[in-house]
Amino acid sequence: FDGNNYGHWKDKMTIFIQSLDYNLWDLIVDGPNLPTVTLENGDVVPKPRNLYDDNDRKRVQINAKAKHMIICAINSNDFNRISSCISVKEMWDRLEVTYEGTNQVKEAKISMLVHEYEMFTMNENEDIKSMFSRFTNIINALQALDKTYSNSEMVRKILRCLPRSWMPKVTAIEEAKNLNVLPLEDLLGSLMTHELSMQKKDDDEEKEKKKKKIVALKLSQIEDSKDDDDDEELAFITRKFKKFLASKKKFGGKPNKKIHQKESQAC
Repeated sequence: FDGNNYGHWKDKMTIFIQSLDYNLWDLIVDGPNLPTVTLENGDVVPKPRNLYDDNDRKRVQINAKAKHMIICAINSNDFNRISSCISVKEMWDRLEVTYEGTNQVKEAKISMLVHEYEMFTMNENEDIKSMFSRFTNIINALQALDKTYSNSEMVRKILRCLPRSWMPKVTAIEEAKNLNVLPLEDLLGSLMTHELSMQKKDDDEEKEKKKKKIVALKLSQIEDSKDDDDDEELAFITRKFKKFLASKKKFGGKPNKKIHQKESQAC
């Protein structure tokens, strides 16, 4: 533990200790029953080590074993905070107060996280996986502070946070499934499958649009080509006609010189 994300470390350590020896976890939660003696004045003090019997040594050893597990999982700064603690419960409680705060601070954190939970919605253009990751972060933070929601509450919350475009799918799930027993993981799988189907449909529609645009572009190019050919043909005819008019004017517009000379001689 490096001093960051205490809730994550706490959950992992809880499972780790419980998996090795649940008696160790009982010591952390309830405190060890360390050997003590009662003085003549009624004060209860730790029992001197030289007076230990076999049962006393077993109780001290299991406490030391649990302390060792925690010490090996923290950094030097946190070790300095808890090194003076006699019992493993004292160590655990001091770390909790350091990183989670007192009960008053914990209640304030819980209140803030509950508000985030209640206001939670799926963001625009966010996929199901990303949305569920944000949701899980809030749930895990609340669980670290001993605030939990039932599976059915979380299922209903997820369905409520989906945008309007998901309403047909939400209605289908509500009609086909018993939300009281529907596992949250099954809901996630169903939503992700539906998301993939919608994405494929959108992709197919986009491909069809692109295909139509390409066809329209080709037709437009063909029409433009025809127009260009027609323009060239018209220009060619126009040039020919102009040449024809020019030649007609040249030969038909002036009198023939030889014929004029013959007429003069005859006179």
